[in-house]
Amino acid sequence: MRWSNLLAQLCVCSSVLLIPFVAQAASEDDPLESINRPIYKFNDVLDTYALKPLAQGYQYVTPQFVEDGIHNFFRNIGDVRNLANDVLQAKPAAAGVDTARLIFNTTFGLLGFIDVGTRMGLQRNDEDFGQTLGYWGVPSGPYLMLPLYGPSSLRDAPAKYADSYVGAYRYVDDVPVRNSFMALDVVDTRASLLSAEKLINGDKYIFIRNAYLQNREFRVKDGQVEDDF
Repeated sequence: MRWSNLLAQLCVCSSVLLIPFVAQAASEDDPLESINRPIYKFNDVLDTYALKPLAQGYQYVTPQFVEDGIHNFFRNIGDVRNLANDVLQAKPAAAGVDTARLIFNTTFGLLGFIDVGTRMGLQRNDEDFGQTLGYWGVPSGPYLMLPLYGPSSLRDAPAKYADSYVGAYRYVDDVPVRNSFMALDVVDTRASLLSAEKLINGDKYIFIRNAYLQNREFRVKDGQVEDDF
């Protein structure tokens, strides 16, 4: 079991759980549902008996200001990915904001432990290579539930590999250090989602699928989507 895979799963779920309005969305086309559901059940069992208890324990023993600092630190690392995809999407304004965030948070924010950028009015963008492909017209394709990674699509799944080249972990040669940071990132991300679980209702698989697909469309189009409700 690779921590990098688990991290990707939880980062995806963070975008799913924080948009409750899509819970009642019309069912999206899911031609691979017979394959996706068993994979989802495997992921859910893993989360229930391993990741969630770890996250609860971490949240219990970690002071809030320390937890916030760690969360900010990993978000600062993620801003490198955001910046790279800002450039690939030809968004100079967003690239400028994310560059400024990286500079101010890494220096004045003590390697990102303090989110100075947001306090200065520099709002964080959230971009990845899957969104970049969608921005240039590549369709989402069928919904995919990946083992350990979680919700994805035919377009977004291979894009994760491209994003790994602008992630910090690929360039950390010390394996124990790399694995420790990745493990902490996973647990911290899962802990940040604990309070959001109450947003899920009904068939959990359908909720996550619809939330993921609609959230991805929302992000690809930078919020410029028609209201179908």
